[in-house]
Amino acid sequence: MPELTVGSEEHKSLFCRHFIDTHHRYEVRDIRWPDLDEADVQRLRAMPFWDEAVQSEATAAARVRAMADVEPDALLREAIAMQAYEEERHAALLQSLTQRYGITVGDGRPPAPRDAEWAFLRMGYGECFDSFFAFGLFRLSADTGLFPDALVRTFDGVMDEEARHILFFTNWVAYRRLGLPLERRAWFLVRRGLGLSLQAFGRVRTALHLRSADAGDDFTMQVPEAVGEVTLRTLAETCIDENERRLGRYDTRLLRPTLVPHLVRLALRALPTRNGRPTA
Repeated sequence: MPELTVGSEEHKSLFCRHFIDTHHRYEVRDIRWPDLDEADVQRLRAMPFWDEAVQSEATAAARVRAMADVEPDALLREAIAMQAYEEERHAALLQSLTQRYGITVGDGRPPAPRDAEWAFLRMGYGECFDSFFAFGLFRLSADTGLFPDALVRTFDGVMDEEARHILFFTNWVAYRRLGLPLERRAWFLVRRGLGLSLQAFGRVRTALHLRSADAGDDFTMQVPEAVGEVTLRTLAETCIDENERRLGRYDTRLLRPTLVPHLVRLALRALPTRNGRPTA
């Protein structure tokens, strides 16, 4: 394929059109949730993250919708609005599932953010963290039977949409940064770094069982306890493999999120292998 200049109009057209053209059309109201046996229903109800998952998707939808509303570029606005629709659909999908199987969740609607770009940056970096681990956790949950087979296909599609979201966001950040005049680019870099740092810090706090001040931002960190006995190495390797598989479906010229996979690969070097020794 011809080389692509990041930040160019060609780059913008590619990542926007690619996102729009890979949108999967369906309506939540058309989904017919299967009848599950009592054991599967009880396993679903026992999973600790449903309320946070619903709130996370609703928060993401509000932030993306706010960004679409202030985006002056027609093509970018179309793509961002489509992501907002998909985030809203994720929240509605989870609401529908929890109602179907008698799982109690909140129904609060987050307010629109006052600073749309800042909220979009924070949300996007949060999705980059959460999606990486969600890919692996979903695979482990499906393979171990923790997540009912009858629901795997529906939520496999949700995982694919999350992959498209972080792919779009990563390219949007690069395009946005390079398109700004120098005096505004420095401020954008500061905000980008702060947004990334806050999301990383939030996940560390959650991992250490500290209470995060931002509800709905880091529900994925609650999932490992529900998966069962899985070693950190197995989890990390599965997340890396699934991240590469899901993002590998899309145009290779597009930028990929690299920070979390890189950090996890570094961490793997210190984790013991099956023979009890760290990787060299």
